[in-house]
Amino acid sequence: MIKSTLPTILSTAIDDDTICWRLEIAAELEYFKGHFPEQPVLPGVTQLDWAIKLGSQHFGYACDVAVLEVLKFQQLMLPNTQVNLTMSHNAAKAKLMFTYSDGDKRFASGRIAFNMAPQSIQQTNKDIG
Repeated sequence: MIKSTLPTILSTAIDDDTICWRLEIAAELEYFKGHFPEQPVLPGVTQLDWAIKLGSQHFGYACDVAVLEVLKFQQLMLPNTQVNLTMSHNAAKAKLMFTYSDGDKRFASGRIAFNMAPQSIQQTNKDIG
């Protein structure tokens, strides 16, 4: 995990196993420096880091990622914009699906699969059985 600061969260909406954060992508964020001089762009690794950290905190995972799946960066995320980070949870598979968007515009999406500690799996099996 990279050492990072989370963006400003403007609002949060929760519905069952889905959460949506409205994020402020301020031009002053360190991540824009040198990436790129002609047109600053928020690095994909930063977007991924934010999704992992926010999703882990909300859904109760350790930040122990097993694999990233179907990771796509469709459009550039520019400074001084607002975006929605929407995450859905699949508890049975220990996965989070995320999308960065604003209206019809999609910036990035993917799935994050977490390693589950043996103790957590045993506890889950007890809860099910």
